[in-house]
Amino acid sequence: MIAAANQDLWQGGAACGKNFQVTCTGATNQGVPHPCTDTPTVTVMITDFCPPPGCKGDLDLSHEAFSTIADPTTRGIKISYQQYIDI
Repeated sequence: MIAAANQDLWQGGAACGKNFQVTCTGATNQGVPHPCTDTPTVTVMITDFCPPPGCKGDLDLSHEAFSTIADPTTRGIKISYQQYIDI
């Protein structure tokens, strides 16, 4: 699964190809009160840059990745994430 990174994470393209584990931690004030699924964590690869002002957070998840961790009808979720290195 894939995601785009905001300017801080993108670091001029250095984040491209890196993997991150992303976890749904809860709702924003936009819609579904309990949006996280029973599988709230997904691993995504950064494949693109999400430029301001269109990027509303740190990561812009693909529909597939978002739908895995949250109700796809919700407009936004709170997340935690960390770089994932497969050993």
